[in-house]
Order: sequence, then structure tokens, then C-alpha cells
Amino acid sequence: MLSGGIDSPVAAWQMIKRGAKAVFIHFYSYPYTDKASLEKVIEIAQILAVSNYRSTIYLVPFADIQQTIVTATPAPFRVLLYRRMMTRIAERVAPMVDAEALVTGESLAQVASQTLTNLRTIEAIAEIPILRPLIGEDKAEIITKAQRIGTFDVSTRPHQDCCSLFVPKHPATRASLTDLENAESGLDVDALVEEALNNLEKQVVD
Repeated sequence: MLSGGIDSPVAAWQMIKRGAKAVFIHFYSYPYTDKASLEKVIEIAQILAVSNYRSTIYLVPFADIQQTIVTATPAPFRVLLYRRMMTRIAERVAPMVDAEALVTGESLAQVASQTLTNLRTIEAIAEIPILRPLIGEDKAEIITKAQRIGTFDVSTRPHQDCCSLFVPKHPATRASLTDLENAESGLDVDALVEEALNNLEKQVVD
């Protein structure tokens, strides 16, 4: 799962370094984010493809899902609900590319959604492993690796991505699974996933 930030490209690179074949998936929120943010992610994927030889990036429109979550669920749970929806969609794409796991750039307690409690509530809906190569690293270590592999300058361009949109002022740091299931009870989760998959775009990067 590839964002335009610093962390997820480094996580992908660490898996590629260990011999894994990476296929990228990116969630974007145009028109709330500009097209430059999408171009930035594609450029990051191209940098990683040098190590990965040739790969594919799947681009998932996520703005409608975010708007639905914002209007229909409690604000403190928004980011966790975004992450659960991303996980569901990525899992549906995984068998299309013979992927056996999802990889994220999460690092323990770096932001509110990445406490152990919250990570458990995100992965509770996953049916394949979620790998987190950066889980024990601090930001300085991640930045050093991003600079070394050539993604840092691109990642730090000032373009928003979907993860920075509609973020609540006081996000939950210890949400329970029941909290999130109750919040999702007012959503048509399956329909939202299907709509996103129906509008999926695929690009080859090399």
C-alpha cells in the first residue's frame, strides 16, 4: 500500500530488498487532492521499480468513501475506518496479482492510528497477512533510508494525499473493535468496496 509519504516507499523497498515482488496500490482523493499528488506517487513507484525491475500500480479513487465516512460515522474513528476500507479493497486486488500479503509503512505509535490497539482493529478484518517492515523504526531511521533509496525528495513535495484529508482534531488512540464495528454498521461497506473496484485504474511502472 503506497502513499505519497516518506514511510510506505521505504517499507516497500525493504520487502523488495528481501526478494519480494512488489505490486503497488494507491488510494487517491481527487478532486480534494490535486493531480500532482497522484503524479508524485507514480514517480515514487518508478523509483522503486528500478529495484523491482518492472511493476504495476493500482490507483483507487477514495474520495467518495472518505466523504461517506465523514458524514456517517463518529469523527474520532475516521482514520481507522479509512484504513479498514483500504485494507478490504487491497485484499480484493491481491488475488488479481497473486499477492500473498499486504505491506504498509506503519511504525509503532508514530501517529494516533498506529498504536498497537488501533493496529489490531485495522487488521481484524484482514484475511491475508499485513506486513509492517518499519514497525520498530523511528522517523529519523526511516528518513535516512528514504534519502538513501532516492524517494525522500519526492515524498516531501508539498502535495496532500488522502491520508491527510478530513483528519479529526482528536483521533481515537485506543478504539475497540466494537467501536469500529458499530461505526461501520451505518455504512454499506460492500457497496463502497465494489464501487472503488469498479473504478480501479492500472498502470505499468518501470
